[in-house]
Amino acid sequence: MTAAALERLHSEASGLGLLPAGAAAIRIKGLEKSFGNNRVLRGIDLDIPAGQFVAVIGKSGCGKSTLLRILMGLDEPTAGNLRFEAGNGAESAPNARIVFQEPRLLPWFSVADNVAVGLGEGVPQDVVRAETAAVLSEVQLAEKADEWPSRLSGGQRQRVALARALVSKPGVLALDEPLGALDALTRISMQELLNRVWRELGFTAVLVTHDVSEAVHLADRVVVLDEGRIVLDLAVPHPHPRRHGNPALAELEGQLLAAILGDARAG
Repeated sequence: MTAAALERLHSEASGLGLLPAGAAAIRIKGLEKSFGNNRVLRGIDLDIPAGQFVAVIGKSGCGKSTLLRILMGLDEPTAGNLRFEAGNGAESAPNARIVFQEPRLLPWFSVADNVAVGLGEGVPQDVVRAETAAVLSEVQLAEKADEWPSRLSGGQRQRVALARALVSKPGVLALDEPLGALDALTRISMQELLNRVWRELGFTAVLVTHDVSEAVHLADRVVVLDEGRIVLDLAVPHPHPRRHGNPALAELEGQLLAAILGDARAG
């Protein structure tokens, strides 16, 4: 494809809102969520700058996934405020996407067609082909474009799910335990991939995970929830990409585990 053709496709995609206006900042104030008498979130205050990678961890039932669902508009808060801001500080409605633990691919669609679902309807076919091919190359699956999901490994299927979320160039990407079902080596490989595409594309990322090591390896900042409250908000002041086994990261993991297990209330 010529440079002129690529430029034309880029222009068309911009007109269709497929290219990012930039990562969005997230402002949360006094967020509450109750299901009947069960207060799942209890006054969450959290500011996430545009482009930051934040991991949310804690015991099962602490409110992690509920917080993520509210961020994505899948649940409504009982009280409090949630605001997304563009680069100029004005309130915005960002292009937000979510990746779940299960890939949720359509078995009757090819890999490329599953990714194209992320672009929605009404997109010219030449734009669909170009954007789909680009993002499959980004997640190292270009050669699998015409395969059926059933012929892929678990890690490959999750990469397709990630590509489907990335193809529309999100300003906010939510990740709900996306690597939880993978074996250890595949999980490390996926962590490296996720870190690389986040650094290259610059979206704001919010990851829910039970894995403290994963949180410290990927995130700029790790938030610990306990019974619907933030009990620790810990910066990870180490440059990306990070090496597994780094002693400084292990020390941070210890602080996080202490907060989760109730041995410390650092903050």
